[in-house]
Amino acid sequence: MTEPKIVLELPMSDAALLPAFVERCLAENVSLIAVIGEGCEGIEDEIDWLIVGDGSDPSRFITTSSHPGETLDQVVEFATAWRVTADGPTQIIRI
Repeated sequence: MTEPKIVLELPMSDAALLPAFVERCLAENVSLIAVIGEGCEGIEDEIDWLIVGDGSDPSRFITTSSHPGETLDQVVEFATAWRVTADGPTQIIRI
């Protein structure tokens, strides 16, 4: 099974799009969301809360990471090297 990896580059154009983005990642079996850009730690926390929800569904899981002070190339390299059970493509996303 392919497990895509996402590099979410900030800033977001519309923070209201974040919940739908997270749901799409869950539906597409994304294995990693790596967040880069100003405020990436806070957005990573928001993503974690959106994934976990009320905690009643243990199948809702995606590894997240934030990368303050790193370059886009460094984070893409990190995400590309990330492997879980199958290697999937790394995508740079801006929302």
